[in-house]
Amino acid sequence: MTIAIQLSPQDTVERGLDLAAAAGATGCVVLVSETSSANLRWANNTLTTNGAMRGSQVTVIATVGAGEGTAAGVAGRSSTTDQSIQQLVEAAVAAARESSPAEDAQPLVEGTVGEGWAEEPDETSVNVYADFAPALGEAFARAGKESRWLYGFADHEVTTLYVGSSTGLRLRHSLPRGFVSATGKSGDLSQSAWVGAATADFRDVDPLAIDTELTRRLGWATRTVSVEAGRHPTVLPPAAVADLATFLFWELDGRDAYEGRNVFSKPSGGTRVGDVLSPHPVVLRSDPNLSGLETLPFASARSSGGTSSVFDNGLSLSATDWIRGGKLENLMQSRFTAGLTGAPAVTPLVDNYVLSVDGATGTTDDLVAGLDHGLLLTCLWYIRPVDQQTLLLTGLTRDGVYLVENGEVTGAVNNFRFNESPVDLLSRFTAAGATVPSLSREWGDDTTRTATPPLLVPDFNMSSVSQAS
Repeated sequence: MTIAIQLSPQDTVERGLDLAAAAGATGCVVLVSETSSANLRWANNTLTTNGAMRGSQVTVIATVGAGEGTAAGVAGRSSTTDQSIQQLVEAAVAAARESSPAEDAQPLVEGTVGEGWAEEPDETSVNVYADFAPALGEAFARAGKESRWLYGFADHEVTTLYVGSSTGLRLRHSLPRGFVSATGKSGDLSQSAWVGAATADFRDVDPLAIDTELTRRLGWATRTVSVEAGRHPTVLPPAAVADLATFLFWELDGRDAYEGRNVFSKPSGGTRVGDVLSPHPVVLRSDPNLSGLETLPFASARSSGGTSSVFDNGLSLSATDWIRGGKLENLMQSRFTAGLTGAPAVTPLVDNYVLSVDGATGTTDDLVAGLDHGLLLTCLWYIRPVDQQTLLLTGLTRDGVYLVENGEVTGAVNNFRFNESPVDLLSRFTAAGATVPSLSREWGDDTTRTATPPLLVPDFNMSSVSQAS
């Protein structure tokens, strides 16, 4: 009988590298990701489930050949034993030998053993909700007394990534990530509102404050007003701005732009780097060390694409301005695509962003107070691209579109389908508030390290009335 021996992340890396060398690979990278998560779910003012889970993912990237003739093979699986890592390496080496030379081939990143390499993976547990859960119970009680219903979920995870290569690189980094998505409904279920928040440790999330905001929005909805489709002055809170800005962020693909496939392509050829996208002092930047939004300080890629390359694993990341003073400064580039497009710097994907407007102050409520007549649009969903060349997006409003009259919210209105380009909005907004941490309703399950401002758009395009609720 064969006994499967479970390996530590470090042993998995070392065993994989040794096996790849023995199998004739000229280079190898092994990535081991260990994730610990804990969650809460609630409905009808009652906690319904809670639990903790663990998972792992191992990826082996083997290279065969040298220089421009290097081919790469990738194989991955959800867990490893001493036996399965051998199968994984064999699969990666075989894939490399069967592949054509990789167009993005570069020398593997060299390095040494980084800080904390020998440490075990970090973990989370339901204890992360030690303060959050009792306060959530108080919110349930308050909602019950006021004939409201609360629904939602909270998720926290800690992912520890180990990266090792045949060039001596040994890196370990641990990342916590959490979010809350909460929906409130009126007693007869006819009205609903949504509030979300991102967090690293749940110490800065107050369920009672979330419930207070849900209560305020449901109060606005005691009056309902029918509004026709069209272009309306619209205030977008930070969450709704994140719904749109996240899609813009993902489109900063240098190769797609260079080859004419996205909104950052020049009609005459090449990219729009250097073009002014907004007359306002807009800044879009990423930084692995942003306080509260910290992310991996090195590149991590299990496959190659326009913004990343398996050959760049372990490449150090730094603060990058994508837009500065309204001008497009950089696009996401691997070492290969930077050379292909002639970019002056290698600017890989950094998994966070801050969108801000220099000098902007105030809150969503301040923008509402300055609006004579228009809409407050709290969140969007089912967002899909219509035209990549302009980044025209369509989608639906959800859980809260409100009428603003004389600087006050006076009622809820029907839902709409919208058609807008976040790039175009950067040139059309007329007022902005201070940037704060935000959670996109549409993308927040995966993308939580964002900060955005509220914006006032004078002519947001509500293209048709929607029956969605």
